[in-house]
Amino acid sequence: MADLIGKIRRGLRKPPRVIVARLFSMLRTQTERLRLPRRAAMLQGRLLRELQAPSLDTLWQRLASRPFPAWLGPCDVVEVDALCGAHERATLLARADAALAHRVDLLGSGPTELGHDINWHTDFKTGLSWPPRYFADINYNNPDRPSDVKVPWELSRLQWLMPAGQAFLLTRDDRYAAGVRDVLEQWMVANSCGGSVNWSCTMEAALRIFSWSWFFHVFHDAPSWRDAGFRFRFLRALYLHVEFTDRHIERSDVNGNHYTADAAALVVGGLFFGEGQGPQRWQQEGWCILCEEMPRQVFPDGVDFEASVPYHRLVAELFLWPAMYRTAQGLPVEPVYRERLAAMARFSCAYARPNGSVPLWGDADDARVLPFGCQDINDHRYLPTLIGLYLGDPALCHDAPAAAGEVLWVMGPEGMGRWLSQMPAAPGSQAFPDGGFYVMRTERDHVFIDCGPLGLAGRGGHGHNDCLAFEAVLDGVPLVTDCGAYLYTASYAERNAFRSTAYHNTPQIDGEEINRFIRPDYLWNLHYDAIPSILAWRAEKDHALFKGEHEGYRRLASPVIPRRTILLDFDAHALYIKDEFEGEGIHDVSIPLHLAPGIEVSVSKDCELILSAGKKQFRVWWPDNTGYAVSVEDARASPSYGVVQRINRLVWSRKFAPLAPLSLFVAPSDAEVDIESRVYRCLSQIQENLCD
Repeated sequence: MADLIGKIRRGLRKPPRVIVARLFSMLRTQTERLRLPRRAAMLQGRLLRELQAPSLDTLWQRLASRPFPAWLGPCDVVEVDALCGAHERATLLARADAALAHRVDLLGSGPTELGHDINWHTDFKTGLSWPPRYFADINYNNPDRPSDVKVPWELSRLQWLMPAGQAFLLTRDDRYAAGVRDVLEQWMVANSCGGSVNWSCTMEAALRIFSWSWFFHVFHDAPSWRDAGFRFRFLRALYLHVEFTDRHIERSDVNGNHYTADAAALVVGGLFFGEGQGPQRWQQEGWCILCEEMPRQVFPDGVDFEASVPYHRLVAELFLWPAMYRTAQGLPVEPVYRERLAAMARFSCAYARPNGSVPLWGDADDARVLPFGCQDINDHRYLPTLIGLYLGDPALCHDAPAAAGEVLWVMGPEGMGRWLSQMPAAPGSQAFPDGGFYVMRTERDHVFIDCGPLGLAGRGGHGHNDCLAFEAVLDGVPLVTDCGAYLYTASYAERNAFRSTAYHNTPQIDGEEINRFIRPDYLWNLHYDAIPSILAWRAEKDHALFKGEHEGYRRLASPVIPRRTILLDFDAHALYIKDEFEGEGIHDVSIPLHLAPGIEVSVSKDCELILSAGKKQFRVWWPDNTGYAVSVEDARASPSYGVVQRINRLVWSRKFAPLAPLSLFVAPSDAEVDIESRVYRCLSQIQENLCD
């Protein structure tokens, strides 16, 4: 009851038009309780008529002839190995065999045997389930038990079955087609439309539209897919998915990736079915929504407004696939839409580190639209390459062999050829002032800095308390990391811990959050306190400089403005961080640096800190005696959803004292130059130029 009252109170704070839309949506949800079963039964005799097909066989062949925006063969194994390497094929086949054995590794579960009869309604990590009932009656947000609804949701996306489809295209072995068919049959029996937890979020139905459409085009002519009964059940289920998404689209006053996923799925579902009043309306309305949302959700500099690197990847894919589908079917894609896609690719190029990994920035749940490659989940280099090839702009492509699998399965050998013949140079340092991210980089250095707005238009969303925080790779070694996201509803405490100020590399004053939490159960909302300001940004041939501040602690009884300067010396691979504080009074100041996994800490005879990564070592020192004490503490980082690792963190603290600055230097131990002199000389020259 308290949860219901809270929802009502939150709803009443929305604009009137949103309240009316929400009430209409709630009414429709209740009427759907009776409609959905009748609709499924009605389609038994009406599906062909609604799709304007004289027979099931005619419909099946017509759908198979429609273009799909991914490469579907024919596959020459020798050519595939030449383009991607034999390891890629071997990995795909191993994953395909695991899928046929119903063995999955999802959301940190580790390899898990699901058995012959898959339980689609259970979090198999904990064994806790949700009963099969009408989706609106299911409370999947359960703080009193450690269940994670994302587990059955991820399982039901069926993306873990996609390697079986790729294996079929490589080998034409019908056992892969039969294995996928059997899983789909199981899923349809256990998950009638709207009748399980796997329908309780429209985005889940939307993402299944992508995978099921691809499955159809892969297996449509497979011997084990020739049964007329299965063919009808499959098409009816997919049709009901698109109808459900259309009738339960996740619309609000400020929309994010859920609304984008729903709209993208309407485009894909509408273009897949093609003929008929419903499909035509779906694809047109979905495309109108995407064109409206693109400038709302993506800043002009290409940064997704949810302030999360993993969600930037997901949203870029959600905008990309419908555009490619429209192009494949001869429909236009507006120039403004194409340019914003290009901007998203430029940001992806910039945030990808030299080793292919990405900053663990903001929330992450490993979400993809159609995952094809065998690269690590945190390797995004395929994304700008796909966008660049689609737009015909080689400057957007990334020169990463790890992207080869994704590129092949989307663009085919011809697209691979275009990419391999014109790989561009790696990008340099760049500013993304609209989104508020700043990237300093060389071939061996990468510093990613946040001085941007709170995610989801200042509401929080998938953004964290990370203003002025940074990650750093120096001389090819990941040294300073963000802590990631770890879990969502499975643990409110962990959810809030990993998005808190203390889990980010930014100064904390008096133990307060830079953006206040609203309530412990408001898992995607924050007060927007830390309004940022960029004070300086320079990217020269031998250095890059950032300076910014935020207002998150202006609300304190004795207000404080944190101000941070970061300078990267390209030649010395050295980093300088200076934290200053404008304000008065006695405060508790804490300045953490979370070290990447595997970085060990020791103390030199000169009382400097030594960071060791294998045989490579870095010095950390702070020459000004301003009263800060340093400690080495245990901490945690989550490289992907449901996975947590032990790391070290350094914390400089000055407790119950007047505010004072702190200057830190980080440089390779074998640097043969006077780092301090180089940095101070550079800062002096910058100041002189500013004065001039």
